Amino acid sequence: MLCKLAWGNVRRAGRDYLVYLLTLTLGVTVFYAFNTISMQVDIAGIDEEGLAQVMGSMLGDLTYFLAGVMAFLMVYANNFIMKRRKKEFGLYQVLGMGRGRVATIMALETVIVSVVAFVAGIVLGVGLSQLMTFFTASLFKTQIANFHFFFSVHAFNLTLACMLVMFVLTLLLNLRAVRRTKLIELMGAERRNESIKTRNPWIAIAIFAVGVVLVGVAYYRLLRDGFPLTATDSKLQEAMNQFGITTAMVTVGTFALFWGLSGMLIKLLQSLRGVYWRGLNMFTVRQLAAKVNTVCFSMGVIAMLLFLAITSVTCGMSIANVMNENLERYNPVDVSQTYVYYTPDTLDYYKEYVNPSEADRMVLADSTVDLYSAWHGDPWHGDRKGKSADNNDETGKKVNIADVAGEHVQIDSYLSYPFGGSNPSVSAGEMCKTMGEKLPKALGGSNADTMGLFVTPASQYNKLRQMMGEEPVSIGRDQYLLTCDMGGGLGDLYTKYMAGGHTLTLGGHELKPATDKSDKDTAAIANSAMGSNPGTVVVADELLSQLNLQPYSSSLLVNYKQGMDTTEADESIKYTLLDNLLVDGKEPGSWGIFITRSEMYTQAAQMNGMISYLAIYIGFVLVVACAAILSIQQLSNVADGSRSYRVLAQIGCEDRQIRHSVMAQQAVFFLFPLAVGLAHSFVALKVIIELVSIFGNMSIGGTVGLTCAIFLAAYGGYFLVTYLMSTGMVRAAIATRYSE
Repeated sequence: MLCKLAWGNVRRAGRDYLVYLLTLTLGVTVFYAFNTISMQVDIAGIDEEGLAQVMGSMLGDLTYFLAGVMAFLMVYANNFIMKRRKKEFGLYQVLGMGRGRVATIMALETVIVSVVAFVAGIVLGVGLSQLMTFFTASLFKTQIANFHFFFSVHAFNLTLACMLVMFVLTLLLNLRAVRRTKLIELMGAERRNESIKTRNPWIAIAIFAVGVVLVGVAYYRLLRDGFPLTATDSKLQEAMNQFGITTAMVTVGTFALFWGLSGMLIKLLQSLRGVYWRGLNMFTVRQLAAKVNTVCFSMGVIAMLLFLAITSVTCGMSIANVMNENLERYNPVDVSQTYVYYTPDTLDYYKEYVNPSEADRMVLADSTVDLYSAWHGDPWHGDRKGKSADNNDETGKKVNIADVAGEHVQIDSYLSYPFGGSNPSVSAGEMCKTMGEKLPKALGGSNADTMGLFVTPASQYNKLRQMMGEEPVSIGRDQYLLTCDMGGGLGDLYTKYMAGGHTLTLGGHELKPATDKSDKDTAAIANSAMGSNPGTVVVADELLSQLNLQPYSSSLLVNYKQGMDTTEADESIKYTLLDNLLVDGKEPGSWGIFITRSEMYTQAAQMNGMISYLAIYIGFVLVVACAAILSIQQLSNVADGSRSYRVLAQIGCEDRQIRHSVMAQQAVFFLFPLAVGLAHSFVALKVIIELVSIFGNMSIGGTVGLTCAIFLAAYGGYFLVTYLMSTGMVRAAIATRYSE
């Protein structure tokens, strides 16, 4: 009997359950689909070791957090349902039904709705996961050779566990509400007068103006200072403090905007008399003013969440695209090994902050190391007494680079000041001053500009060009060439400097540009993910030998022997261990990054996939959360204002006018937070694009545009569902005869 009654209640109150059902179904769909990532990776033919496990574990952990967000939404939606049905539950008790049986009916209704949502969500999730396999393949640039239907038991169990937690939480809250609510409150729920309060419009306008000013100043500060990602160690804390102030300003300003929105709306529309007195606009404005007062805080939260969702998706996926587009240029050879020399700053740091005894074994390098000879196991300095590398793999087997190396070149990078000095002779900042240009934000106050540009000999640069199939460049003794593998804004800066015919002074020698264009295609000095050469001055060897510059690093770039299998060669040197080099018992530096091109491509693919999936997963759940909260708020507002709509109908207002008023109110509540979130995102993305342009041209399009369109469609879908449910509730209120 109780089951039959519960089923009838669910069917009859279907419209009340619609938002709850829709949100829960979407949650189940997304939870299941994204947690099948390990199976998607296998079917897509992605054979990177450990990728499926890493992504599966990461998305699984994230699911628990997002399940907490969804649980909050379910509770919020359930409160609306309880509010709508208080009189019904009170009537059951008046007819003699005990609270225990009422609670049982509620539990059965919750079970029915949850099961329907779970089944529908799993069905949709299974279909979505099949489609996502092709998206996964496109992200990792693979072809699906053997696609087949799949079902993930792991994803099913994880989704079911999250669903059970949400179900139990909702059920407990419902039972608590029935037990603690008095019968008179249940029966009189619909008779309580709606409380409409409006703030003093002038105070509200003043607060709104303060919010506009705070947000505007925060925008200005962010555009001026950027993000504190490139500050030097000495300025990092100050940059973080300033960024914290900017964040606080935009947050407080956002809430102030919505707090003062009601007064601003009243005064604005009252000044437009032709609009204010037309139709039901006066009623609509008063309703908006009253409701904004009660939900201003939640609207501020929603605006900030939408900002995070839009920015995370757009920024994350665009950065991943930039990395992929430039990956080939960043990784010119099969394998690279760097060696970094100690500088005066390094020695001072170890003496003061680390361990003076460690600094005693270090020495400033007055010349560079022959890395190929060191790796080969041969003496590497001729007349210098040194210890060569004892390189072994994890099995203890001797590793000889000559076994796999074909063409190879060593690129030595020097700082632009003499041995033992500290002030760079050539820097991007000085170039910008010469041209009257602004320094790119990514370099402002960063170590890259503080250190200045590197200097390298023309012979090594031309040998690298020959390895890459390019003609050598002639560089005279009084000439220079600027190279940078990062492209984007930094490469354009160097090209503009050379095209303008500007000279450089290095060690007292004035140099003219050898060409009118900076080289970016053959400028990489090591394999890397985001570029290894922020700026290098290529000069003639005979000039460099006279300058006595401070060595900074050396990079050995190696291509495998012609015809050698890349996988086998990678495996043979994969676990190379290099002992540090000694000059007269002292260390001139330490080994840096050893990376193969295959390994870098694998890491980039993993990073791209993880960033994209995290951005989409988090962004979608946040958008659904915001839309669901707004939807439930608006449905509650319509339920509270049912008497007002009934009165409007009784005094002769047309249904079309009433529906138009409902539409206008809900459009404001949905569009204002979205507009503020988009404005915040636009400013943040402008700064991010300028920052990322150092590495390449960042494009907001393609997959990002499609993903954002899906998010906005979900947001708009909730708006449409809310409006349709609201008009149904208004029609029901008008049709009901009301008596005091």
